Amino acid sequence: MSSNLSVLAPTEADIRRMIAARVHLGDVNHDHRMGQYVHGRNQAQNHIFNLGKTWEKLMLAARAIAAVENPADVAVISGKPQGQRAILKFAAKTGATPSPADTPLPITESSYVNIPVIALCDSDSPVKFVDIAIPCNNKGAHSIGLIWWTLAREVLRLRGTLNRSTEWEREIMPDLFFYRAPEEIEKQELKEREAAEEVGGETQDYVPDAPVIPLDGDWPEEPAAVATGGDTKVADWEAPAEKTEAAGDWGEQDATWE
Repeated sequence: MSSNLSVLAPTEADIRRMIAARVHLGDVNHDHRMGQYVHGRNQAQNHIFNLGKTWEKLMLAARAIAAVENPADVAVISGKPQGQRAILKFAAKTGATPSPADTPLPITESSYVNIPVIALCDSDSPVKFVDIAIPCNNKGAHSIGLIWWTLAREVLRLRGTLNRSTEWEREIMPDLFFYRAPEEIEKQELKEREAAEEVGGETQDYVPDAPVIPLDGDWPEEPAAVATGGDTKVADWEAPAEKTEAAGDWGEQDATWE
């Protein structure tokens, strides 16, 4: 029995990632209902979560989500910009339905219609109407992204669509779930455009605008090339239909047009 449950235990790499993303670092404030997940405080008086309990709640949440027959019935919501990219990635990987937090009280309103609620809860988070509270740093972009990444991985594993021996982090990097500020995206896009323009300017003088067709019917040895954003690709053009291989080896003939 214990050997079967050992596959659900976190690996050393899982714990290292959680520490690096500061999942364990809670708020300086404290809600008494979150005290059971707190290990202590650091020198800055931040509450420190017990990552063993964080992992237990993650696995419980993954089992609850995987048990839903229709993945689209699972709604994922983030009221913070730091989590909106993460829920979109989670939904894309698991088939869940992303929803913007257009209501100030999604948890309270869910309780009115008996919808089970899973929430990422910091040390100061009220957990009323929350069925599964995942204790973690729900303010840091890296922490939020890593929790959603890990939750997506475990859901796919429980569904059987992802083998446990597969290193998912090699295919889907955790930072794909991390929030990126709009100004950072604009800077990166600007650099990419500038790099593309530089490459395009260097290759413009060496590549003809269009393939050159000989007037006497003889073809050059190499097909013409066109520049496409810095890459050089063979142009899609063919010899006239009446020219066949029976006419001789064109590639070895010299072009004799004027």
